[in-house]
Amino acid sequence: MAELSVSEGARLIAAGELLAFPTETVYGLGADASSDSAVAKIFAAKGRPADHPLIVHVSDRQAALHFAAEIPDFAQRLIDAFWPGPLTIIVPRKAGVAAASAGGQDSIGLRCPSHPLARELLAECAKLGVHGISAPSANKFGKVSPTTAAHVKAEFGDAVPVLDGGACDVGIESTIIDCTRGKPVLLRPGVLTPSQLEAAMGLPLTDPVRAELAEAPAPRASGTLESHYAPAAPLRLMDAKALQTALDLLGSDGKNIAIYARSPLQPKSHQIILRRMPADALATAQQLFAVLREFDGHQVKLIWVETVPADVAWDGVRDRLQRAAA
Repeated sequence: MAELSVSEGARLIAAGELLAFPTETVYGLGADASSDSAVAKIFAAKGRPADHPLIVHVSDRQAALHFAAEIPDFAQRLIDAFWPGPLTIIVPRKAGVAAASAGGQDSIGLRCPSHPLARELLAECAKLGVHGISAPSANKFGKVSPTTAAHVKAEFGDAVPVLDGGACDVGIESTIIDCTRGKPVLLRPGVLTPSQLEAAMGLPLTDPVRAELAEAPAPRASGTLESHYAPAAPLRLMDAKALQTALDLLGSDGKNIAIYARSPLQPKSHQIILRRMPADALATAQQLFAVLREFDGHQVKLIWVETVPADVAWDGVRDRLQRAAA
């Protein structure tokens, strides 16, 4: 089958159809953000609750203003520093716009992706009257996010056309900052560190637990459920010592187990799948979901992952692993 072109993909979006496309973070399952009927197809394909909001991908700040009732000053500083890039801001939603994409909330999540094909797609869609593309990760709800076109095909087969842009550079979803409460609240960590975000804003980040004790809860946001990003096999987080002890107890009988670890482990069974985790957080983020999908492909019964360092650079990876293990 001929590879889908960007212009063909844009025509699908404009016609109210679904399209999977690459971003720098993960592949998105996209539809016209302003069309409630098109957005309903995303929820149906993913099996996602309709009150769980989607992130709207836009080409720039001007396009964001189609959806945003206002963009606070500190949110504008985030845009200036990190767009295009792996950052989502939640801002007040303009009345009457993209209600289905927002899960019925009066706020909306906006992101400007940096992947060249995503940017081309948004530009082509704009020519056809589409102001933004709603796009959660292109996988069944709660499962491991896709970072290649092949992952999307494995998830949806021929039911969803895919714009192939190669492997994603970042590999985990965007950082989400709630900008609706007069101060920045971190709802989901990504590869951007708190110090980078705070330096750009000139303000400290607030964590959602402290914020909710003081006032109204944060808006619901993508990828913030306790259990998310889950492989088919149960995933358990263990430190290096516990991993080696477990391997020693299994001895040569160990099988149907996959391990992802930084430490040099010594399984006694050749039937155990062992993949080395990079020592660098960004490199680990880039390959994390691909490794979990590989383990699923081997139909293992258990996945053991070494706990990651406490350093803030690992916050995004730690968040995804904790949700996958929940």
